[in-house]
Amino acid sequence: MTSSGPIRDPANRVSPKAIRLWLFESLIAFVFFLGGALLVAQWLDGSRWWWVPGWYADNSWLLPAAVVVLLLPFLVAEPFVRYAVHRWELSGDVVYARSGFLTREWVFVPVSRIQTVDKGQGWLERMLGLATLEIRTASHAGSSTIKGLDYGEAARLAEQLAHRAEKLRDDAT
Repeated sequence: MTSSGPIRDPANRVSPKAIRLWLFESLIAFVFFLGGALLVAQWLDGSRWWWVPGWYADNSWLLPAAVVVLLLPFLVAEPFVRYAVHRWELSGDVVYARSGFLTREWVFVPVSRIQTVDKGQGWLERMLGLATLEIRTASHAGSSTIKGLDYGEAARLAEQLAHRAEKLRDDAT
């Protein structure tokens, strides 16, 4: 397949509620990182073990402070950047999805190759009325996951894909 320019963005964004989902996930990760840093800092506070530098043993608060300073801005910004990047589109007989903010991934899944379409919800997704759509083919490379869809939209898209895939398979036989 040849192209005359860059790949265009898929037409549809995920739900704006996905930002809240990803903020909650970031908050959970932040709590675990900060909790771990606090435990290590408390364990090393005032210790005089040979492998702990004296300046750190006297200033063990530096580890939790570094976690806050280094991770908090990233974990707050990440959901907004992720929302700006995640897109999807069903056009003709292809599902096109783009995801990733550090490394971009473009996935084109021919509807005729779809074997299963699953929608799932984690507990945070269920609270926010969101769902994840998993489109599977015989090849892992052709499979796609679209996260952050409104539940109703995911259900409609799953049904639409199942009907199109069935129709295309019937036409090929």
